[in-house]
Amino acid sequence: MLSLEEARDRLLAAVRSVTERETVPLRDGLDRILAEDLLAARAVPPADNSAMDGYALRGADWPAEGGLALAGTATAGAPFKGTLPAGHCVRIMTGALIPDGCDAVIMQEECEVTGQGCTTRVRPVRAPRPGENIRRAGEDIAVGAGLLDAGRRLRPADLGLLASLGLSAVEVLRRPRVALLSTGSELREPGEPLAEGQIYESNRYLLTAMLRRLDVAITDLGICADTPERLQAVLESAARGHDVVIASGGVSVGEADHTRRVLDRIGRVNAYKVAMKPGKPFTFGTLGEALFLGLPGNPVSATVTFHQLALPALRHLAGERSEESPLLVPARADAPLRKKPGRADFQRAVLFADGDGHRVATTGSQGSGVLSSVTRANAFIRLEAERGDVAAGDTVSVLPFDRWLM
Repeated sequence: MLSLEEARDRLLAAVRSVTERETVPLRDGLDRILAEDLLAARAVPPADNSAMDGYALRGADWPAEGGLALAGTATAGAPFKGTLPAGHCVRIMTGALIPDGCDAVIMQEECEVTGQGCTTRVRPVRAPRPGENIRRAGEDIAVGAGLLDAGRRLRPADLGLLASLGLSAVEVLRRPRVALLSTGSELREPGEPLAEGQIYESNRYLLTAMLRRLDVAITDLGICADTPERLQAVLESAARGHDVVIASGGVSVGEADHTRRVLDRIGRVNAYKVAMKPGKPFTFGTLGEALFLGLPGNPVSATVTFHQLALPALRHLAGERSEESPLLVPARADAPLRKKPGRADFQRAVLFADGDGHRVATTGSQGSGVLSSVTRANAFIRLEAERGDVAAGDTVSVLPFDRWLM
């Protein structure tokens, strides 16, 4: 068996990222992969403006024993015109341009105001500091500054940033095309009646939801019966027009597990069996120009192998160049954990914070068919391949669920 790390490295080495580009409206850019480095064509903010409501003034005019005469008002979108005369101030609102001649804004709570209309006088109760409460032009982004790098998965804040620069569209890489199927003659769609020995198919629903978080183009091929002829026809058809074919089930070594044997005949197997639990019978290879990912049929195994192996491959295929490392949290085990050395183990668990750091408890039965163990969890306890049993109170590494699982 390959170690989990070796399997992941081999898989990533076999993936060729998409290169085709398309331009999409900015509002449709969420989770798309940026196709080019972006530089700022203008400054943000474009000009000096006020950080709060108050009075814009010239620091040299303080102290103003009789107060400063009010020369006018500046609001966001309606600036004060002209240059501020000596001995005057301007009533200014947050976001308004700083009038010419002003070098500070003092907040309204620190000013004494007398009179009204043309007789209004404003006396700051303390000396203003140069540049106080002024947002300088380019303070957020300078002209020519690097904004976002190619290969970035666009986040909500990224779209707001690009909108603040006046961009209405963004150039991104095309979505990877993914074909998804489940194998098993015993499987039926939810809502259909069950005959003896049949079960409802759940993996495609689980995997489709995770794939949607990736924002890929999904073709649902449904359930494929456990016959080599039917499976071969479905896989050959799926390989045409898709970047990836993902199948769950049929990758083990039973007499009815045909996926590996069919792949040997019509494609190429790059790796088979990974030293991980759950998920040992994970297979990947190629079908023509398409990448093939064979996930185990048990739903927990499918979840873990998708998260640990398929997900990094799909992100790389999409052109994402993430430097993120998984967040691992040390925590104390609430109870003993059974573990045989030899395979990396991902136990479903709940991570808690307490006054002394973190503690973690499993969600009960860890069988690979117990999908409820995932729904009750917010993390994996990740036990290294060489590790054995864990005693209560021992420190373990915990992998909190990320956006792909929550």
